[in-house]
Amino acid sequence: MSLPMPPGSVLVLDTMLLYHFALADRLDVLRDLLMDADCWTTRVVMEELRSGAVNRPELMAACEVDWLKRAQLDTLDEIRCFTVWVRRLGAEERHLGEASVLAAAELRRGIAITDDRQATKVARAYRAEVHGTIWLLAAACRTGKQTEVGAGNLIDALRATSARLPCSGADFSAYARRHHLL
Repeated sequence: MSLPMPPGSVLVLDTMLLYHFALADRLDVLRDLLMDADCWTTRVVMEELRSGAVNRPELMAACEVDWLKRAQLDTLDEIRCFTVWVRRLGAEERHLGEASVLAAAELRRGIAITDDRQATKVARAYRAEVHGTIWLLAAACRTGKQTEVGAGNLIDALRATSARLPCSGADFSAYARRHHLL
């Protein structure tokens, strides 16, 4: 369903989104698309990116952006919320980033942004607001920040970095319309 993203929306970005935008060298485009939003990620996500930068140094660019606030999740309430999401996701090592993003989004009454299907399914079962890259791009098209062709080109650039997105750039418009995103 097409949901509005009014200016000032709180968005909490997951590792894979930042990972693929960094590898595609498109963090500047992501920043421009999200300039009206209050953008967050978590310390857990930053640690995952730093860890990945050992083999993919270009990931450090995502750790150095100045437009992204970092949720520490270190107060008692934050730790409790994170623990609940870890349990819900069955997170061990694999879903800690998603659990931290969902906790930070819940605590800020925001929207979690992840392309992880399992995390999205679980989050929606608990009525958390969660969306992915395609939703962000469709929202940018609806507000005139991006054209459908530009969004398609960006999708292809992300897919070239092995991003698992549900459509190709050529199929973006049809996919987004079919899912009521445009």
